[in-house]
Amino acid sequence: MFAVLSRAARTGPLVRARTVLLQQRPRIYSKPPKHKIGPGQSFFIMSVFAAALLVPAGWIMHHLPEYRQRPRPPAK
Repeated sequence: MFAVLSRAARTGPLVRARTVLLQQRPRIYSKPPKHKIGPGQSFFIMSVFAAALLVPAGWIMHHLPEYRQRPRPPAK
């Protein structure tokens, strides 16, 4: 009896989740781009994105020895 009830308790949420997934319909509509982006613009944007990620990390890595030598503030 317990096995039947535990199996029913486990499959209930799965069945409900499956029906929800089956009822959802995709609502994404796409069109071709109005303005095509050339390779130069793509390279520029990717360079700016890479710099935005790497410059702060490089600045922190460059200043790590300075942070290590700084005396710690006294505990209150």
